[in-house]
Amino acid sequence: MIVSALLTSVGINFGLCVLFFTLYSVLRKQPSNYDVYIPRLVADGESQKRSSFNLERLLPTPGWVRSAWLPSEDELLASSGLDAVVFMRIIIFSLKVFCFAGIIGIFILLPVNFTGNQLQNVDFANLTNDSLDVFSISNVENGSKRLWIHFSAVYIFTIFVCYLLYSEYKYVSLKRVAYFYSSEPQPHQFTILIRSIPVSAGASISDSVDSFFTEYHPSTYISHMVICRTDKLRNIINYMKKLYSRLIHLRGEPPRTKCDCCGCCGLFRRKIKIDLANHYEKKLEDLEENLRLEQSEVSLAGQEVRAAFVSFKSRYGAASAFHIQQSINPTQWVTEQAPEPRDVYWPFFSSTFMGRWISKLLVIIASIALTALFLLPVLFVQGLTNLDQLEIWFPFLESILTMTFISQVITGYFPSLILHLFLKVVPPIMKFFSSIQGYISNSDIEKSACNKVVWFTIWNVFFGNVLSGSVLDELSIWLEPKNIPGKLAVTVPAQASFFIAYVVTSGWTSASSELVRMIPLIFSLIRKPCISSEDEFEVPSLPYHRDIPRLLFFGLLGITYFFLAPLILPFLLIYFCVGYIIYRNQFINVYAPTYETAGKFWPIVHNSTIFSLLLMHAIALGIFTVKKLPMASTSIVPLPILTLLFNAYCRKRFLPMFIAYSAETLIKKDREDRDDATMAEFFDKMATAYQDPALLPVQYSINSDSLSSPLLSSPEIEG
Repeated sequence: MIVSALLTSVGINFGLCVLFFTLYSVLRKQPSNYDVYIPRLVADGESQKRSSFNLERLLPTPGWVRSAWLPSEDELLASSGLDAVVFMRIIIFSLKVFCFAGIIGIFILLPVNFTGNQLQNVDFANLTNDSLDVFSISNVENGSKRLWIHFSAVYIFTIFVCYLLYSEYKYVSLKRVAYFYSSEPQPHQFTILIRSIPVSAGASISDSVDSFFTEYHPSTYISHMVICRTDKLRNIINYMKKLYSRLIHLRGEPPRTKCDCCGCCGLFRRKIKIDLANHYEKKLEDLEENLRLEQSEVSLAGQEVRAAFVSFKSRYGAASAFHIQQSINPTQWVTEQAPEPRDVYWPFFSSTFMGRWISKLLVIIASIALTALFLLPVLFVQGLTNLDQLEIWFPFLESILTMTFISQVITGYFPSLILHLFLKVVPPIMKFFSSIQGYISNSDIEKSACNKVVWFTIWNVFFGNVLSGSVLDELSIWLEPKNIPGKLAVTVPAQASFFIAYVVTSGWTSASSELVRMIPLIFSLIRKPCISSEDEFEVPSLPYHRDIPRLLFFGLLGITYFFLAPLILPFLLIYFCVGYIIYRNQFINVYAPTYETAGKFWPIVHNSTIFSLLLMHAIALGIFTVKKLPMASTSIVPLPILTLLFNAYCRKRFLPMFIAYSAETLIKKDREDRDDATMAEFFDKMATAYQDPALLPVQYSINSDSLSSPLLSSPEIEG
């Protein structure tokens, strides 16, 4: 890619960013759009719609930037939880890393690269038509002593990143403990999940749980709740929600007609005029009655799963039961940490052990297939960056491609745009894959999906682009590990221009489009004429499995290309600066937490950064070998070894704090609550904290009689 093509991509995306910022500044002030741009404030009753005309609403203003900047981290913690703070720490960590890298890269490495003459003599009068490779390490002469500057930069940068990783890991882990100390008593702190419950002849699952924990945990056991199979109930409830949504849309409309066929083979037709609203009302009433009967049958027919939530009198008692093997047979009485009640993924309990095992196998196969299938758009994107290849593929475009601006748009903007659009479908697919793997909570599903998206993006977007093209013809070379650093040294710098354009397109534009929330805005405009005051108002939550992998992938690009092509660093810094303001604004005004993991996403960040450092070391080893500086390539070998040792230390030092709280922490918290008069009431409510929502009364019809008649029975609660 030439410099002018990159400038064209930068210009297009900068214009889009300005457009999105302007649109947001105007649209957010329109009262009709409050449910799109400040749904959290509307739900909390902190914003009221004003009907009086105000000219200021039609003028773009930057006041929202100051509002997003002002709240402190403690205020963000109080309003959005520790997960939101950790998300913002990812951006802060990246800003620290690339500010330091930018100083070295732009002021030291870039001039060294630019003044080299390995590729060609730079024509300053025609700089825009020069290749971007003149700004990379490829332009430094083979065997040049200048390469020792790059060698030193790799060592210094690695030490600095490891120092920041240690500091951030320590900071987040201490925040996690402090958050636990400051939290109110929560049901999941006193509860564990028991699976594979053995049942003796003539006894129920509930009896088995009660007798076991009464005998072996007599001083701490309080109560339990056996899980029932409620997949059929959930299907009915979901269908009722759809009917209710249709009913809301029909209310206020004139009666509609429905065509009904009668007679032989439908030859004679008659129109029956019906009121669809009344039709749906009657159907909802019938479904509610059917649901109540099904709920009763589920409880009476013994549709239990051999799993139960078991609650204890203390956090330490729950932790002891979780960590100690409960039975001589380790496949029985299997314990897991209980998630928050609002975080439980109830469909999991309807799956058998064999069903979960088969699902995991299918997910592995599907993930491999998706990875292979995604190589097709990657190959197509790489073809767009090469004009000669495009003319071969599409000979009828030859005359158009001779136009300078068109060729610059196609080679500089379209490839990264197309790849970005294809990547849009990956996070929801990965979340679906994770949802059928047997996780017991939505947060575990999202963490699993986050991991999947991170590695999918690394292997497909990074390595897929690096290995595409001519390198695919040399696959046999990649089967020999000793050849990998050398091949990476040749192929990775060659893709620097593509990834710079990708940062501009997928980074700048996607971050600014996050403000406008185009899809929710369109849905809001479509639904507005049909919205009733009775509609449920839902505040969205940030899809961490979509946004964290994007931040981590840009971090990988910055670390990898830090010494190869430092020209990428200013574009990354702009992205993280813009992202810092935008996501703070979204946490304040738009997103509300639906669960709290207390910072458990941070180990994913740490592991991804360590991998990025190791990848940089492998490329550096190959670069110095290719550049005929054997002393530097030999001296770089200890660096990945030291990095792995550092990672092993961090895993021993900090990772256990993200898996479970220490006895010291739990006992101290239990002692603080010992004199709390509200704990007795809390323990009373905890008995029903994990009741399946599918077994609760549901009311959608206007007939209120069903609310007054309770279920025939409810899930068994003992204690």
